[in-house]
Amino acid sequence: MFESLTDKLGQAMRNLRGVGRLTEENMAEALSEVRTALIDADVNVAVARGFVERVQAQCAGQEVLKGVTPGQQIVKIIHDELVRLLGEGATALSTARPLKIMLVGLHGSGKTTSTAKLGRLLQKRGYRPLLVACDVQRPAAIDQLEILAGREQLGFYADRASRDVPAIGAAALRGAAGADGPDAILFDTAGRLQIDADLIEEVKQLRARVQPDEVLLVVDGALGQEAVNVARTFHDALQLTGLILTKLDGDARGGAALSIKSVTGVAIKFIGTGERTEDFDTFYPDRLASRILGMGDVVSLVEKAQESIDEREAEKMADALRKADFNLEDFLAQLQQVKKLGSVQNLIGMMPGMSGVKVGDIPEQQMQRTEAIIKSMTLQERRKPDILNGSRRQRIAAGAGVKIVEVNQILKQFQQMQKMMKMMKGGGMKKMMRQMEAMKGKGGFPGM
Repeated sequence: MFESLTDKLGQAMRNLRGVGRLTEENMAEALSEVRTALIDADVNVAVARGFVERVQAQCAGQEVLKGVTPGQQIVKIIHDELVRLLGEGATALSTARPLKIMLVGLHGSGKTTSTAKLGRLLQKRGYRPLLVACDVQRPAAIDQLEILAGREQLGFYADRASRDVPAIGAAALRGAAGADGPDAILFDTAGRLQIDADLIEEVKQLRARVQPDEVLLVVDGALGQEAVNVARTFHDALQLTGLILTKLDGDARGGAALSIKSVTGVAIKFIGTGERTEDFDTFYPDRLASRILGMGDVVSLVEKAQESIDEREAEKMADALRKADFNLEDFLAQLQQVKKLGSVQNLIGMMPGMSGVKVGDIPEQQMQRTEAIIKSMTLQERRKPDILNGSRRQRIAAGAGVKIVEVNQILKQFQQMQKMMKMMKGGGMKKMMRQMEAMKGKGGFPGM
């Protein structure tokens, strides 16, 4: 979402290289580019102007520190101001038990999906969540929430015969009472295509009835400045305690994320970065600021790896490497572990200095093709690739919907990998390095 802003801010920083002192004169053009970049990203004009003025006030007249370039110094100042703009510190949820959370927003913002995503996140934190279906307006909304709850093994409550939303909420609370009941109750409310009196009145009545500890507005990040207006209206009616910003994996300009906290005063607490239930993260302003400036987000990358990678599978792989007994079944397991981390483009964006690298859909397509080829093999063929003769390869290619040359390519490169494993076991590092260079020249192993 922030690729264009990152590129333009990077260009503005490059214009400051080589100067020995930061002055109003040599900063004027660069800060003008920063302001233009922010406005082009759909940041509120007043917010963009105030941001640039604060950066200019801090930069003017500062001596460039020894060993630090002016570009690096101003990046630090801009980073700190971005953190301030996004909302300093990570705002935690209430510690009340049971924790009652009401999710509100417009139709299409992702409320129902976000309800399940938040329930999944709370479950990982030790809660026993219950999802309550309070959207009686949208067809199939109750079914959608029930399916998501079942998929993530979360509690679920609905009353399909009732249209009384406050009564549904109250009944869910009564049913959840008791020592063994859920300790996190999430209310998924109805939305509208636009804010109207009926919508506001319904959520106000539900709030009065269930007395939630948190009222979170789910906002579509692709709405731009309209998202800020939506947040302001809901906040005036309900006194929001936080925001969930969704669809940050899209190609919108991202101005809502940079404006909404400053304009409304309501903190962003969570962000949705994809369609899967695991594509949901606590919002950390400093991490997003680092990504916007092309500095990566190693902490989030490590956390995502810790959450997604199966420890037993990792130990099994380590054992296979030690014994130089790496087969196609092992490789398939690792490929599936990598897919859990999300898109390659998103992972690259978390790596310092890599935010400008565009990979498109090619790595994902290569992984899908490689996975399809290996899955078209029998278990015996995966464990003993040496038995793959011409007729077997022809069958595998037909099953995966690829040409036989692609099957041959994967098997050839897999054999090269096996050779390297054996070299590592035997200590032949020089041979291994030559083998790696050979693989590099041939494009490497698809999907790695």
